[in-house]
Amino acid sequence: MNIAVIPARGGSKRIVGKNIREFVGKPLIAYSIEAARESQLFDEIIVTTDSDDIANVSIASGATYIVRRDDELANDHIGTFPVVKHAIQQYEQAECSVDYVCCIYATAPFISSERLKEGINRLSADDSKYFAFSVTSFPFPVQRSIRLSEGGVTPVHPDQIGKRSQDLEEYYHDAGQFYWGTKAAWLESKATFATHSIPVILPRYLVQDIDTQEDWKRAELMYRAYKMSE
Repeated sequence: MNIAVIPARGGSKRIVGKNIREFVGKPLIAYSIEAARESQLFDEIIVTTDSDDIANVSIASGATYIVRRDDELANDHIGTFPVVKHAIQQYEQAECSVDYVCCIYATAPFISSERLKEGINRLSADDSKYFAFSVTSFPFPVQRSIRLSEGGVTPVHPDQIGKRSQDLEEYYHDAGQFYWGTKAAWLESKATFATHSIPVILPRYLVQDIDTQEDWKRAELMYRAYKMSE
């Protein structure tokens, strides 16, 4: 069986109440839950949280199972792997064994059921792979990055700064939407950024981190423009 695990702690500081704050008409976490439901890939849609408010909004939005976290799994420094591992273990103890697990971030309003399907289809077709997750390209060559220095600027890569964009290798980064993995890969904390992971490439106009108020505003503008263009 397949499960979705959506981490959503209640202690966001930069954007208070981020996971359930209204985003273009509904709670932010609802977009992730609805994409998971629409995909029809999951036997259970689990939200792991330390917050009653998040738990209630999640169930109202279509989540089917809540895993409660204690304080040590809900601090500012906890990573994704321990939270997902805990959710798998808690679910299996209470319910039944799982095969594939998809961690879906609660702050991914651009997530789609089609990309979720692409991820599991590609992962399940290749026994040599452990993960399949969303990535996108950088909008500008990172080799031509500059840093602020002594009131001016200096190139991060002096030997690359003068090259034409078309002559530089294109680089990608984690898109922060979803991470399919085998159960064993999650429980064993296999490396995510490795050759045993499959990149599901997203266009840049469907990717926006939401960590600050500026990010939130940009994401809302992008989302509205995207929906108007459909």
